[in-house]
Amino acid sequence: MRKISYLIILVVGLIATSCIKDLDVMPIDPNISTANVLFNSPEAYKEALAKIYAGYALSGQKGGGGGDPDIRGIDEGFSNYLRLYWEMQELSTDEAIIAWDDATIKNFHYQTWDANDGFISAMYSRIFFNISVANEFIRTANTGLETADANLAADIKMFKAEARFLRAFSYWHAMDLFGNVSFVTENDAPGSFQPKRIERAELFKFIEGELLDLVDDLAEPGTQEYGRVDKAAAWMLLAKIYLNAEVYTGTERYTDALTYINKVISSGYSLDPNYARIFRADNNNSPEIIFPICFDGLNTQQYGGTTFIIHAATGADIPIDSLGVDGGWGGTRTTQNFVKLFNFTESDLVNGGGGFLNIADPRAMFFFNANTGWSWTIQNVATYTDGIGVVKFRNVRADGSAAPNAHATFTSTDFPMFRLADAYLMYAEAVLRGGQGGDVNTAVSYVNALRERAFGDASQNITAGNLTLDFILDERGRELYWETHRRTDLIRFGKFTGSSYLWEWKGNTQAGAATEDFRTLYPIPNNDLNSNTNLVQNPGYN
Repeated sequence: MRKISYLIILVVGLIATSCIKDLDVMPIDPNISTANVLFNSPEAYKEALAKIYAGYALSGQKGGGGGDPDIRGIDEGFSNYLRLYWEMQELSTDEAIIAWDDATIKNFHYQTWDANDGFISAMYSRIFFNISVANEFIRTANTGLETADANLAADIKMFKAEARFLRAFSYWHAMDLFGNVSFVTENDAPGSFQPKRIERAELFKFIEGELLDLVDDLAEPGTQEYGRVDKAAAWMLLAKIYLNAEVYTGTERYTDALTYINKVISSGYSLDPNYARIFRADNNNSPEIIFPICFDGLNTQQYGGTTFIIHAATGADIPIDSLGVDGGWGGTRTTQNFVKLFNFTESDLVNGGGGFLNIADPRAMFFFNANTGWSWTIQNVATYTDGIGVVKFRNVRADGSAAPNAHATFTSTDFPMFRLADAYLMYAEAVLRGGQGGDVNTAVSYVNALRERAFGDASQNITAGNLTLDFILDERGRELYWETHRRTDLIRFGKFTGSSYLWEWKGNTQAGAATEDFRTLYPIPNNDLNSNTNLVQNPGYN
C-alpha cells in the first residue's frame, strides 16, 4: 500500500507568487501552524515534507474537494496540480480532447488560449504555491541543521534534498510551460515584494545546478520508502532537461542526457512484466515506477489526479465496473489521428465495432462502439462519443479485483510521473540525435524490450534500420500516452504547432489547421503581469 502519508498541514510564511486577486495563495491560521509547532520533532519535518509531495495530488486542506483550497478564484477540483498539468500537456495535443464547456477548457485542444485563461493562471499559481512551500521547508531545514544532533541532521539533510528536488521539479514545469517566469528561493524572505524574473536559459542552469548539488543527499535507488524520490528520480529529471535543452536554451545536450539516462537504467529499476499494472490501483507494486504521484481512495479525496483522469474518460456504454468507478463524467477521449499510431483505423472495425478495440498492440487500451452511437470522426467536440474512448487508467488491481482502500468516486491508482520505459526511449532518441555514451544496437534492444513486453514475443521487434526519429516519436506515443509527455515531445520534434502534423480540431478546425509557433509556450497570466512589473509577456500574447 502507499507508504508516504499526505498529511494536510501547511507551513507558514509562504512566499506568494506575484499572482494576486483572482488566484491567490491562501495562508492558513498562523496560530495553528507556526514554525515552532511544526518543527519540534524529527517526525514533524517529515510531516511538513509530506505537504510538498501532497501539493501534486491534493488541492486544499480538507478532503472531498471542498474547503480551505490552496489557491482561490477557481473551483478546487479544477485547481488540482496534476489535473491542470495533464490538461495542458494532453488536451493541447492529438492524444486527448474534452467535451465539456467549463470556461475555456476546449481552447487547449484548439490551441486558441490567451493570457486571461483561468486554467493557465491556476497552473501558474499552483506551480508557485508548491515552490513557496518548498522554499519555506528548505529555509526551516537550514535553521534546524544548525542545532540538530548527528542523527537528526542526517534526516534533515535528506528531507531538504527531497524538498529541493520537488522545487526543481516544479521549476521544470514552469520552464517547460511558460519559459521566463517569476523566481524565488529560500533566500527570499517572506514578505510583500515583487519576485524577479528569470529567463528560461538561466532557469535551466538553476535547475541543473540544484539537481547536481542535491543528488548525493538523496537515498540510493530502490531504498527509499514508496512515494518519495531517490537518486534515480534526480537523474531522470536531469536527463529530461538535457534531452530538451535545445528547446530550453538553444544548445543541445544529448551526450549529457545519455550520461544520466545510463545512470537511471543501471539503477536497479526494471520493466514491469505486466504493462497494464502500471496504470492500475496496485501499481505501487510495480518495479518500473521511479517517481509516482500517490493517490488513495480514502486518504486523498480530491477531484483531480487519477480521479479526474479515470472518471473524465468514462461515459456512455463503457462498462464502469471494469474501471472501478461509480460513474462516468463523459469528458475526455482521443482522436483518430492518435489511434492511427497503432496501425488501426475505422476500416479495421468488424460489424461496426463494439466494446474494447481488438488492436494487435495490447498497449492500445481503447473503447469504441459504432453500434451505440460512437463516431470515429469528431464532428462535435461537445459530444463525448465523437472520438475513441481511452481506458488505460483504471481504479482496480491488475487482476481486476477491487482497489486498495476502494472508494466508488475517489481513486487509489497512483500516477507514474517517471518510469523506466521512458528512459529506454530517451536513450534511443538521444543516440539518434548524436549523443555520445550510447550506441544504436543497445537502443534497438531497449525499444525491443518494450515491444516484446507489449506483444508477448519478438514478432514485432525492430531492426536498426527501423529506428528513426519519426519511429521514436510514434513509439513514445504508443508507450506513454496520457502520461503528460505528449506536448513536450511534439515541441521537441517540431510537430506541436504549424502544419507538419495536424489532428482533429487543432486550430479550431475539424480537419486540423496550422497554429502559430509562439504557442509552444503558454502565456504569462495577465493577472501576474499586472501585479508584478518585473514580468514580461511571452511573444504573441500581447
